[in-house]
Order: sequence, then structure tokens, then C-alpha cells
Amino acid sequence: MMEKITNYLDELFPNPKCELNYSKDYELLLAVMMSAQTTDKRVNMVTDILFKKYDTLEKLSNADINDIINIIRPIGTFNKKAINIIKISKSLLKDKNGVVPNDRNYLESLDGVGRKTTNVVLSNLYNVPCIAVDTHVSRVSKRLGIAQENDDVLAIEKKLNKKFPKEKLSRLHHQLVLFGRYYCKSKNPNCENCKLNNLCKYKKGKD
Repeated sequence: MMEKITNYLDELFPNPKCELNYSKDYELLLAVMMSAQTTDKRVNMVTDILFKKYDTLEKLSNADINDIINIIRPIGTFNKKAINIIKISKSLLKDKNGVVPNDRNYLESLDGVGRKTTNVVLSNLYNVPCIAVDTHVSRVSKRLGIAQENDDVLAIEKKLNKKFPKEKLSRLHHQLVLFGRYYCKSKNPNCENCKLNNLCKYKKGKD
């Protein structure tokens, strides 16, 4: 079953990658932090402005918070995220010479950065084999019977880690996100053309 899932995801997404735009390690960290409860597309709209205006960590750490709020307003919860942008920038400069480290404990200690954000950052920057369970990964995992309906994100992550080869986890993360975003959508999923619909609890519930 797991091989069937990975083969189909490889067919759909042979070159999966993060859809957040970034050119520096800290830009990825901040973009992922900002992506909570909004879309990557919307985050890319605001970071295109933010990272051009404040093109170094030093500038971000000293930025006027009201200006950051105005720039990132379209993504929601902008007051808290603006505070986090400045705090994270200051912390990276003070603690790590401006470098995002391959250090889970440190990253999870930063304001606004939890396990999901850390997993995305470590996977993309350092090829650490881990899966970040967002709303798409959660939904797909439950529909395909990999996880139970009442499983929380940590339980889902552990089940994915157990069921799939370690070396495929980072790639699988991107594929599950993209599959959930464009095919196995929350509303009106493309079940009819899906090669996994015989495994799918959602499809069976509709039949």
C-alpha cells in the first residue's frame, strides 16, 4: 500500500519542492513561520515586498514594527507575526551570527516557531529526513488510512515516519502537501481521477 502511494505521488510530482519563495536561510524560516493559517501564495506576496525592503537580518531586526505590520497585513495574525519577525531576527544575530542552524531545540525555542516550522526548515535547508504535518498532510494521511481521524499532528508524524522509508520522508512531505493542495482538496477533491481512490476512506464514504 505504501509503495503504491509513493509511486503515484512520484508520478504526479516527480520534482516536488517548497512553494514558498526564499533566497536566504532566514527568509525560509520567517516565511514558514508566517505561513501559519494562510496560504503560501499569500505569504509569497508579502515576502516579495518585505525581503526586498529589508534585505538583511540587521535591517529586519531594527525595522519599524508598524511598517512590517502594514506589509504583512494580508496574511492575518499580522501583529503577532510582525513581533516574531523582529524577535527571530534579533535572536539569530545574537545567538548564531545570523545563520539558521541545524538545531531542532534552538529553532523550536524561537518565538512563533514550533515543530512543524522546524521540520520544514530542517528538511529544506539540511535534508534532515522529517515530515511537517500541516492541514494538507493531515487530511491526506487520514483519508488514505495512514492515520486515524482523531490523531493529532504528532501522532500522524510518527505514523508517517514508521510507515515510509527514512530517505523518502523529506520528498514525501512536499508531495503530500502538493497532493492535498491540488488534488485531495478539503472540498471537491478530484476522487474520480485519483489512482488511490480504492484506498480512500473519503471516497468510500461517498459511495
